[in-house]
Amino acid sequence: MTKPIVIGIDAGGTMTDTILVDPQGRFTIGKAATTPQDESQGFIASSQDAADAWGLTLDELFPGLDVVLYSGTGMLNTLLSRTGRRLGLITTKGLEDMILMGRGLQAWSDYSYSDRLHAVTHAHPEPLVPRRRTHGVTERTDQFGDVVIPLYEHEAVAAAQALIRDKVDAICIMTVFSHVNPAHEKRIAEICREEVAKAGAEIMVYTSHEVRPVIREQSRLNSMLIEAYATSRGRKQLSGIEAASKKYGFKYGVQTLLSFGGLTSIHHPRLHETMISGPIGGILGAAYIGKLIGNDNLVCSDMGGTSFDMGVITRGQTRIENEPIMDRFKLNVPTLHLDTIGAGAGMIIKVDPLTAKVSLGPESAGSDPGPICFGRGGTEPTIADCDAILGRLNPHYFLGGKVVLDVERARRAFKEKCSDVLGVDIHEAAEGMIDMLEQDANAALRRVVSGQGIHPSEYTLLSYGGSGPLHLAGCSRGIGFKDILTFQFAAGFSAFGCTTADYMRRHSVSTQFDIPANATADILADFAGRVAAVFADLERAAVDEMLADGHARDKITTAPFLMMRYTGQLEDVEVHSPVSLPRTAEDMRRILAEFESVYAKINHRVSRYGAAGFSIMELGITAVADKVKPVLERRPLGRSDPSAAHKGTRNAYIGGRWHQANLYEMDHLRPGHEVKGPAIIEHPATTLVVHPQDSVFVDEWTLLHYRHA
Repeated sequence: MTKPIVIGIDAGGTMTDTILVDPQGRFTIGKAATTPQDESQGFIASSQDAADAWGLTLDELFPGLDVVLYSGTGMLNTLLSRTGRRLGLITTKGLEDMILMGRGLQAWSDYSYSDRLHAVTHAHPEPLVPRRRTHGVTERTDQFGDVVIPLYEHEAVAAAQALIRDKVDAICIMTVFSHVNPAHEKRIAEICREEVAKAGAEIMVYTSHEVRPVIREQSRLNSMLIEAYATSRGRKQLSGIEAASKKYGFKYGVQTLLSFGGLTSIHHPRLHETMISGPIGGILGAAYIGKLIGNDNLVCSDMGGTSFDMGVITRGQTRIENEPIMDRFKLNVPTLHLDTIGAGAGMIIKVDPLTAKVSLGPESAGSDPGPICFGRGGTEPTIADCDAILGRLNPHYFLGGKVVLDVERARRAFKEKCSDVLGVDIHEAAEGMIDMLEQDANAALRRVVSGQGIHPSEYTLLSYGGSGPLHLAGCSRGIGFKDILTFQFAAGFSAFGCTTADYMRRHSVSTQFDIPANATADILADFAGRVAAVFADLERAAVDEMLADGHARDKITTAPFLMMRYTGQLEDVEVHSPVSLPRTAEDMRRILAEFESVYAKINHRVSRYGAAGFSIMELGITAVADKVKPVLERRPLGRSDPSAAHKGTRNAYIGGRWHQANLYEMDHLRPGHEVKGPAIIEHPATTLVVHPQDSVFVDEWTLLHYRHA
């Protein structure tokens, strides 16, 4: 009997995907509807689906597991739906309006291009703390960490008492330059805890220097507020996952995925770093696949029921964004860079009866009630309903037959609400809706490619997610990628990517080290010592957290990094230090040379500007402990005839007319097989539509290469 030791879960807005991995790296996937009210239900159902493939019960599965890894978007949804905790804020006097003012770019982020041009349309995101629950206290620390004005403690006491009377769930504390000297924040926190204890209340206290001790007050404030606002519900959901796992015999703690890649405990003190863990798994999986196929230039695309996420890996490096925007909040959270648009098979289609204008989303039918064809009470037509109406989805094979699609109900609703309103044939209208979705995704891919200044002919497109293969042909057509890949496990690819990650901690702190272009050996040696001292402190903190999670010291490796720029620039570049603890002038020269090399890769060789000098804006350490990963089996190529996987034909509407499409079972395709369109390649968890004249080739890793005519 197969004995899995790792289970990875990716809970999306519509479906929850599971991957099981055994000690040899073999894996299988499962799928179930996401249950947002209690995510542990979807977790157990999806786990059971995966366990069934290997003939295991949950009581047999969980006791033998070493790792349960859960990633999802629950905390992000808490932020989006504004259903988090009631917060209060204590800050430096004079900055009480800081939340309302925000960063300038927050006023126009997520707006369309036309709206960005007209400030009259702009509105600030809804504040997480109203002005009346924001209190200023007199104090001041300057940029060097020197106390200019001492803390007026009586004002801190009064602020704490006022927030307690306001019945807040958490008190947040942010003072100016606390990332340099946190003494005032620490003292305000002590006062707050004393007052909370006196009042007999249950109120959490958060300080910005503990959550994210880096420069830029507004981003640091946002990070702390979101940690306080959104992670409480997320911790509750994750605790429910852990309880469900232990109910079936799991012996350890559940892990989740950090936004910069890497696993951490669900009890991680900075849980907001895991808010977009689901899509990050796809990027990690793509990097893993890239090493197999020998191409480290990749464009990743993940289409599910709700969103279309895109990322780029260039020369094996994924861009890390130090200040991502999350629901129009600029945060100090290092995150693998992703671009996202609302585009998925669950997108709701609306047709205005007066103007006949068609719009897709932004709402999604989600998993409850889901598309009309799911038969769970959905009443609004979606892209998935169009796929079912056009014969692209097998009504008796969705989730392996566990859900029988009600195509006739979807047809009636779509005819009434869409095609009749437009005065167009139902099938023509349904394909038109699919074309709109695929054109949006295609345009988004083109923007990502052009925006990063890369040429698609050097890049391989990886398409995954439950709806990725279904709409791959239209999403990728005409862009000119070097190769286009999808997977038999496309629906569980983000979960697969999560299981390729190692345990990780990332600690960093802001610095201001300005190194002149013509620095002498003595000056460079002095900077080397200062950098080494910070690295040593960060390493101790990161390793201590890993040890507290139960990792053996000899299993933990550390790697220092620097956020650098040419002096006077506005954006930093992440540089992995070529020396662990710099001591000499030569060590610093090696670091500066590495920065220039990385800068030239990201931008261009001629854009280097060493004459301006160098600024080190942040120093950090990543601590890593290894774990078992899934392994793809490499097999020799065989015959091109795929008849062994052929399972009949079905009428499918593609390209404006009906075709007798050949049907193939995806799991039965073998290396060397070539499928010519029109064809539909089915898997219990996803469907790959091969358009007429196009073809699909299966390589030695059993990866599916889509080839346009």
